[in-house]
Amino acid sequence: VQLQAYGGGLVQAGESLRVSCVASGGSFSTLVIGWFRQAPGKEREFVAAVGWRTGNDFYGDSVKGRFTISRDNAKSTVNLQMNDLKHDDTGVYFCAAATPESIGGGSVWAAHQYVYWGQGTQVTVSS
Repeated sequence: VQLQAYGGGLVQAGESLRVSCVASGGSFSTLVIGWFRQAPGKEREFVAAVGWRTGNDFYGDSVKGRFTISRDNAKSTVNLQMNDLKHDDTGVYFCAAATPESIGGGSVWAAHQYVYWGQGTQVTVSS
């Protein structure tokens, strides 16, 4: 499975931005697709995740109510709509995929559960 993230950019606080992740090279129906972000000097942080087949979604506490994750099965794409962006949302955003085997009994918000990673896309929010 290959993942490619795109759509980052520079926005002002309060504005919106959408980043997307295109998946290819395999069957995605059993995957969980997650978004993580990493700011300079900080650990990688869980942002959101969605089950490809179920559509069940999960969010990190810092983005609940502002971000929405969705999938477009026809385009093999997972989108992350980010509204009311804050300076603290700045970072490199990575999309990743976890399999049922890699998740096991673990949590969708744990980065080590994800086995496929795309390159990141930079999101910068000016205050």
